[in-house]
Amino acid sequence: MSGAAIRKIIHVDMDAFYASVEQRDDPGLRGRPVAVGHAARRGVVAAASYEARAFGVRSAMPSVTARRLCPDLVFAPPRFGVYRDVSRQVRAILEQYTPLVEPLSLDEAYLDVTANLRALPSASATATEIRARIRAETGLTASAGISYNKFLAKLASDHRKPNGQFVVTPDRARDFLATLPVAKFHGVGPVTAARLNRLGITTGAELARQPLELLEREFGKMGRWFFAIARGEDGREVLPDRPRKSSGAETTFAEDLTDPARIEAGLAAMADEVWGWCARSESLGRTATVKIKYADFRLVTRSRTLATPIDSRALLGATALDLLRSVYPLRTGIRLVGVTLSGFASGDTGTAQLDLDLGGGADGEAARAAG
Repeated sequence: MSGAAIRKIIHVDMDAFYASVEQRDDPGLRGRPVAVGHAARRGVVAAASYEARAFGVRSAMPSVTARRLCPDLVFAPPRFGVYRDVSRQVRAILEQYTPLVEPLSLDEAYLDVTANLRALPSASATATEIRARIRAETGLTASAGISYNKFLAKLASDHRKPNGQFVVTPDRARDFLATLPVAKFHGVGPVTAARLNRLGITTGAELARQPLELLEREFGKMGRWFFAIARGEDGREVLPDRPRKSSGAETTFAEDLTDPARIEAGLAAMADEVWGWCARSESLGRTATVKIKYADFRLVTRSRTLATPIDSRALLGATALDLLRSVYPLRTGIRLVGVTLSGFASGDTGTAQLDLDLGGGADGEAARAAG
């Protein structure tokens, strides 16, 4: 990791973050399989401890499925305020090493430590010290990936989980990628991985053998990205305080609802969540969107863009309520409602992570099947 042109990037990822916080704060949960979420029939696992993962329990899994896989599973209701506080603690530690910290969610971030504030000799030494500080100050463990770009650093952080770190140097990048399944590449989702597999591309080595023309023909603009990452190339910079493009919250009801009063109460709670983030970050948006999922899993959205920013909880709630009522009368029950505010005014750069009410939804950690 030497040379003036080579950057030093660290990806720090807290280990089973939500579940680890619960085990830290309740000694009775330590060593036991824990799922953060609700055990109700419509509940969803937001995060799973490593003990639970040994049984196949994963984030975003229905709670009933998780219980079937692990009868001794303990459900811990989510405590988002606590997770936010711990996330702020971790962020404060990271910023003592570099101003170039790019949070991805409450539990992970990129750091560019090419010129670290403590003048440590290497990125690996910096990551080691950061992880030790996190353990000492929060009682939690973190894993880290170290490399010369963001793509490889993120892959590397998964390589020694939990509570470990791994370095991918420029001379080792191609060999490191060669044997990895393309499904493990960050940015390659299940659908894209299946398409690649149908083309006979299952590993990094097979992806690197494909001509750019074939990849662009099959995947459009993403083809050029696949061509680059298979060769360990990623020119993206670490961008601190990335502007939020939207803020949203959703909840899955314990049963399908047809009573407008109960549905609207759920919608109002989600509007409260969204406005809470807007108030904390001093961000105002112009577009309100309501998401509705019916009992048959049919999904619809309704949006409205105002001429001026939505500047009060009352206006957000009233706009969302109008959008919800546009689908009345109901022909079937509703299982999920959500509210999103977007179209933030230029210059609003709030970075707080919005926490969803997991009556059955999934937070950022769940959505990415946290490491």
